[in-house]
Order: sequence, then C-alpha cells, then structure tokens
Amino acid sequence: MRYQISGKQIDIGEALQTHVKAELGEVVEKYAQRPTDAVVVFSRSAHEFHCEATIHLSTGLNAAAKGHATEIYAAFEACREKMDKQLRRYKRRLREHHHERIAPVEFGASSSYILAASEDTEDAESATLQPIVIAEMETKIPSITVGEAVMQLELGSQRMLVFRNEGHGGVNVVYRRDDGNIGWIDPRNSK
Repeated sequence: MRYQISGKQIDIGEALQTHVKAELGEVVEKYAQRPTDAVVVFSRSAHEFHCEATIHLSTGLNAAAKGHATEIYAAFEACREKMDKQLRRYKRRLREHHHERIAPVEFGASSSYILAASEDTEDAESATLQPIVIAEMETKIPSITVGEAVMQLELGSQRMLVFRNEGHGGVNVVYRRDDGNIGWIDPRNSK
C-alpha cells in the first residue's frame, strides 16, 4: 500500500510517519483485503492538531476519517479509531450480504458546475433567475449497486452521492437526511 503523509504548515517527522504507517497498516490489513493507497494530512488550528485520513480501496470505495486533539499523536489515534470502526462496519456489511465484488468499480466522467447569482443587485428577481457558472470541473460517477452507494456514503464524510445504478444503468442519488436516515432518489421509479 502506498502512503502519502503530509502536514499543512507543520513539519511531519520520520517518527510520526513510521508510527502512522505501522498503525494504519495494521487497521487496514485487518479489515480490507486490497487497499491501494492512503492519504494522511495533519494540520493545526490554534492549540489543536487535526488529522484527516482517506483510504482508497481496490473495490473503488473510499473510507475517510477525521480526528483532533491537543497532541499530534493523539489526533492520529482518534482518526485511526474512527477508520477502524468504519472499516469494521464495511467488512461486516460485505459478509452479511454475501456480496463479493469481483471487478473493480467503473467510473464514468461527467461535468460538475457551481452556480452563483450575479453580483449586480439592481433587480433581485433577475439576480435569482440568472446564475452564472463560477466553477466547472470533471467528476467521476461510479457504477455501483444501491447497497454499495449507501456503504460509500457511510464510509466517506459526504452528505450525498450521485452514482450509476448497476441494476438498470440509470443515474441515482443517495443522501443523508436531517433525521439521520439515508434517502434514495431513483428517477426511473417516479413514473
């Protein structure tokens, strides 16, 4: 597994890098069969250290966790415990559903746009009707099952996930509701 360990405006020493590789490697070995790489970023905000870790699994799913504490090693340990819990749940779900993905997840390319209202405040109504594109980027849409989409939503720190449903090939959305439940939008079933 490849590791990318870095710090935002702080120096990461060899001892911390060795500790991260050993501890994270142990967690990943226990629950994930074929991880591809891990990205760990340390940062500091006032008196607290923050640790963000993302592990890319060979199935195409990502697991992400964050931790914070007053010491950098404690911040990593908090992050590692959350990652351990997420990967344990992921492994349990795979075992319960007797579902083994043989082929990796396929990703289709699409465009993503961020829209903003114009800064001209002459007419409030026309400002809300005339948004301008302020950012455009390429994004990848995975081709997965609904169960895998829900699992990806829970593994990552996302509020919603757009995916291509392997069952029928249509575009679907799963999202985290305000009440804590997961919502699923399948436009094909709206007829």
